[in-house]
Amino acid sequence: MTARAADRVRYDRATAHLDAPLAIVDLDAFDANADDLVRRAGGKPIRVASKSVRCRALLERVLAREGFQGIMSFTLAESLWLARSGFDDILLAYPSADREAFAELAGDPKLAAAVTVMIDDPAQLRLIDDSRRGGGEVVRVCLELDTSLKLLGGRVRVGARRSPLHSPEQVAAVARAVAERPGFKLVGIMAYEGHIAGVGDSVAGRPFRSRAVRLMQATAKKELAARRAQVVRAVRAVAPDLEFVNGGGTGSVQHTAAEDAVTEIGAGSGLYVPRLFDNYTSFSGRPAALFAMPVVRRPGVGVVTVLGGGYPASGAAGRDRLPVPYLPEGLKYDPQEGPGEVQTPLLGSPTDDLLLGDKVWFRHAKAGELCERFDVLHLVEGDEVTATVPTYRGEGHTFL
Repeated sequence: MTARAADRVRYDRATAHLDAPLAIVDLDAFDANADDLVRRAGGKPIRVASKSVRCRALLERVLAREGFQGIMSFTLAESLWLARSGFDDILLAYPSADREAFAELAGDPKLAAAVTVMIDDPAQLRLIDDSRRGGGEVVRVCLELDTSLKLLGGRVRVGARRSPLHSPEQVAAVARAVAERPGFKLVGIMAYEGHIAGVGDSVAGRPFRSRAVRLMQATAKKELAARRAQVVRAVRAVAPDLEFVNGGGTGSVQHTAAEDAVTEIGAGSGLYVPRLFDNYTSFSGRPAALFAMPVVRRPGVGVVTVLGGGYPASGAAGRDRLPVPYLPEGLKYDPQEGPGEVQTPLLGSPTDDLLLGDKVWFRHAKAGELCERFDVLHLVEGDEVTATVPTYRGEGHTFL
């Protein structure tokens, strides 16, 4: 029996008393993945990306482990909710225009001490001030550096379109704007190198593309390391009490941690290990988060139909954004239908052994987005469900 087949036996046995659709997190795999992230971080603390987890119980679990410190959140409303829940070190990874939430932040000393907001433009400081409604708390601020690789004099750009702050001079200018404006304190710098951390460099069946990605990433790592060090020096000249420099992502933990200028690593997807993280030469993890759909039809030989399953991930549309049938091994989509809103036909020889009501296990393309589909996660240890915990959705929150 293969390891994957053994996992199927465990998951089916653990959830035999539960009807699908359902979602699980294999805690043995989750903890092993956490240990691997810590190993790759080489002693630097890991700030957990909440968008990749979206479950308070699992955020608490990983933050209780040595090597993890703080949360990287994705909306200001989420940040305030987490701070009220007892988390005390939250970095909002994206700028916000939530005026109501800024008013709450500026009016509550506990929230203001726990949450750091992201900016990349002095206009965002004005928006915060205009939202204060008399709240006088000092707002903690982090600056985001654009990590994109620019070639041929800027005519070619590789990387996500995030911050406009690319050069040390641009970042330092915004740092001075923060320092000169009452009611704000500059405490950090963040730089997410998505073109390194979030792009697989070993895609099955695409050797030339994989080699091109590796060459691009080697160039990008070298360029960014030098530029990030210059940025940090320029900002520390303005804000010598800078508390942290955050960088990285699941796919680049060890590379970013090797930079002297970086003090902490941001990562989260590596805990669940969705399918997009199968294509890396730098690490391999254990799939920890899965969802199961029930077989509801047997249209003929070599085909079954499961309920639902059409849970595409965000990003540029493509086959890599689709969930993948994982267990039993050997299933594939009908190319004429793919994963559907209410039903999904599956093809392959394993279908002939599936009965009505049996579970088919899938992996989502991305990590936390799975939790927008399910109210709870069943936590599996060995071949038992040892706890059932709410996702953000299960607690009544759909932040984005």
